[in-house]
Amino acid sequence: MPALTFICLLLAVAPALAHGANRHDSVGWTYDPWIMTPLITIALLYGAGSMALIRRRHGPDRKLLSPTLFWCGLAVLVLALLSPLHELGEHLFVMHMIEHELVMAVAAPLLVLAKPIGVILWGMPRKIRQILGRGLSGPLPRTMWSILTIPLVATLLHAMAIWGWHAPVLFDATVSNILVHRLQHVSFFLSGLLFWWSVIWVSSRGTAAWHLFVTMMHTSVLGALLAFAPNVLFVAQTRYAGEWGMTPLEDQQLAGIIMWVPGGLIYAGAALLMITLLIEGASKGGRDGPRFHIA
Repeated sequence: MPALTFICLLLAVAPALAHGANRHDSVGWTYDPWIMTPLITIALLYGAGSMALIRRRHGPDRKLLSPTLFWCGLAVLVLALLSPLHELGEHLFVMHMIEHELVMAVAAPLLVLAKPIGVILWGMPRKIRQILGRGLSGPLPRTMWSILTIPLVATLLHAMAIWGWHAPVLFDATVSNILVHRLQHVSFFLSGLLFWWSVIWVSSRGTAAWHLFVTMMHTSVLGALLAFAPNVLFVAQTRYAGEWGMTPLEDQQLAGIIMWVPGGLIYAGAALLMITLLIEGASKGGRDGPRFHIA
């Protein structure tokens, strides 16, 4: 069972997670109950929901792509937020940038494609599931969700999160204040979920390609600004670069290149996929619509 495997893996590394989040004398797995608790809870609920749905169908679920996407997305979050990569991100700007790209541009779209909310609800006790179901289907939540997932709104929120948190004073604060760091990760992840939901499930393919292209452009511009800046802008974030054989400016430049090239390629690749689907749909006489079949 994927959920049990996931939990066992987390428990297996728990003894190695006992060091504080602000130690810089070693690099290891990070123990933060504010991160682990939600991840473990979601994993258990999804696993329980999957089993409940299998029992209702009186047989195994033959649609394997959605669960695979979900577990891959959750694994990427574990890699980004709990593995040694997270601790390295407090030492090196370039590793911190990789962590953020994994959260926003890899984990978020995988989870959006999986559409796990229904399965997670089925993992809850019936009364709680019914209460949440009625609450989420109410007019106010539905209206708020419809507004937040308007492509223009979601793209702007995602851009504001990316550019706002890369203001040097805010970004440097994340490596010295754990609450600020958590808020940054939540902002990146939630804005990423809204953005990818809007381009995958709400937008037409042409509109989705346009918003992906715009996002690729502005993140590439930000990455280029970091890569070509003549001076160190992120003093606190790059202060340990010398311990890893780099100057602070080199660390900042590499971080900018990560956002510029690999990060930009993800958005560009998604935009090209949307354009390809649009062309294929047009050649078959189909309409320009957000039609994905996860099986």
